[in-house]
Amino acid sequence: MVQVMAEINALLGKGSEFEGKLTFEGTVRIDGRFVGEILSDGRLIVGEGADVQAEIRVGSVEVYGDVTGNIYANEGVELYAPAALRGNITSPALHIDKGVFFEGACQMMSQPAPSARASQAAAPVYTQAPSAAAARREPALPPARSTDDVTAATRAISGLYAAENAGSRGPELKHSF
Repeated sequence: MVQVMAEINALLGKGSEFEGKLTFEGTVRIDGRFVGEILSDGRLIVGEGADVQAEIRVGSVEVYGDVTGNIYANEGVELYAPAALRGNITSPALHIDKGVFFEGACQMMSQPAPSARASQAAAPVYTQAPSAAAARREPALPPARSTDDVTAATRAISGLYAAENAGSRGPELKHSF
């Protein structure tokens, strides 16, 4: 387990249950049961033994317990054994430890996800400027490999993933561990 060095602003302790909307600044740790929505630009830690069923939009998140729901993180998502995540991840960086259960899709992005403050606004619209080749009427490059090829190449890998696509929308990686 990674040592937590940052000061924790709030704790939902083991044996506690909460249902609703959680917004916070700084770092919050959940070791109990939470159902609802979590919005922050800060750091969320889901402790071992925690059960979280929520739509999560945070700056960064570390998961050691069980999460059911989608995670949108502006900085990164870290999944440490014995974590179990059933949901989709949108983040510029992802770390998955050996022994983690992850069922869902992962979209790596080069732009930050909508922050907690912008969660009430409409989802962003991604556009792509025409390539230089299209502007000069040159033939386009062959299409990129399919997501199935990427999935096959990354299925057996555990570790840190970061979006390398320079386009406005990063590649989508689907994982089943």
